[in-house]
Amino acid sequence: METGFDQFGAAMNHGDALPSTPDGVQARPNIVCVIPTFNEARFIGSVVVQTRRFADTVIVVDDGSTDATGVIAEAAGAVVVRHERNRGKGASLRTGLQQALSYDPSVIITLDGDGQHVPDEIHRLIRPILDDDADIVVGSRYLDGKSAVPRQRIWGHRVFNLVTNGASGTALTDSQSGFRAFSPASVNLLALRSAGFSVESEMQFLANQHDLRLAEVPITVLYRDPPKRPLWAHGMMVLHGLLVLIGQYRPLLFFGVPGMVVLMLGLISGVVVIDIYRRITMLAVGYALVAVTLIMLGSLSIFAGIILHSVRGLLLQLVGNGAGKDDSDA
Repeated sequence: METGFDQFGAAMNHGDALPSTPDGVQARPNIVCVIPTFNEARFIGSVVVQTRRFADTVIVVDDGSTDATGVIAEAAGAVVVRHERNRGKGASLRTGLQQALSYDPSVIITLDGDGQHVPDEIHRLIRPILDDDADIVVGSRYLDGKSAVPRQRIWGHRVFNLVTNGASGTALTDSQSGFRAFSPASVNLLALRSAGFSVESEMQFLANQHDLRLAEVPITVLYRDPPKRPLWAHGMMVLHGLLVLIGQYRPLLFFGVPGMVVLMLGLISGVVVIDIYRRITMLAVGYALVAVTLIMLGSLSIFAGIILHSVRGLLLQLVGNGAGKDDSDA
């Protein structure tokens, strides 16, 4: 049996009239797309034109571009929000998502402005949101194998997936995908702090924190041009952002695990000192100093992790109680 959404998806793909509810009101959801950009004059016009076929509103955040990105996007029919200086992808998404909420959307879509994503696949992302099966839907280039992902990117994504999934407590096959769909309620909960390319990873931390439902759908990613920056430099930026996120959201893991390793090395060094003294009745001062230093550093790191973990839990509890009080007052 064909559902209303199936009819809507067919209408989007074939240009037919949209289905209506029994009272004659069109059933099409209000779709708002957010596109963060920086110096994407070459592609942004076509991206906006294609995206407008499937969205009621397209918001382009021009993140301090030095080319004609904003002008071209505006000419193509997008609502353009400009940053005076380049602030990073995370800051652009923060701006765009907040702007999108003002349009009373049913679903908010994010996609990149470099032409890698295929707007025709928007219907795949919005369906789980409209069916109330998910709060955030991530488009994954690894679910169906249709995307010809360069080998060096595959290995980088595997590392980022491993770190992000393990630290955040949520699992995705494509943690770095920028092609996503959000319910308005989930956007209200995503208090993003990341300014750079680790913003997608931060969403997994926040999804776990707020018990948001994640889903993945297959998408196609097109690699038309060489990357703007060397892949190793991009990877180091993402990795740095991930480490910052782990320190913020998982302080016990961030400080406790390295602290435990350092403490164990200190204890092993201490055993070596004792063994040397037992055999030659002479204190190995160098080894002893190393052992004491490692034990102290390891212990301090573990206690720092415990304290920060407790403080974070207390702050989250206070914030939660404050929100609950505001709701009751309302």
